[in-house]
Amino acid sequence: MTVYIDPPQWPGHGRLWSHLVSDVSYEELHTFADGMGVPRRAFERDHYDIPAHRYPDAVRAGAVEVSSREVVRLLHGAGLRRRKGAGQPRRS
Repeated sequence: MTVYIDPPQWPGHGRLWSHLVSDVSYEELHTFADGMGVPRRAFERDHYDIPAHRYPDAVRAGAVEVSSREVVRLLHGAGLRRRKGAGQPRRS
């Protein structure tokens, strides 16, 4: 199982956030996030929003550090990219 995380550089709600993604499936992503104790409400369309203070936890759990551009490339390459307004994918 390989999941990827970009640097915590996205502002929101008074914090910085990272995006946690899979290049295989949403199921793989949910399994990884569940193992970290990340709530499903943190899942947004095609990624999990991870607060900056949890970034080291994700890396220790095995997430591969990549750039934000690489996150988007991986999602597109896997056919898992969902743009805003495209609706939520079915959660497994």
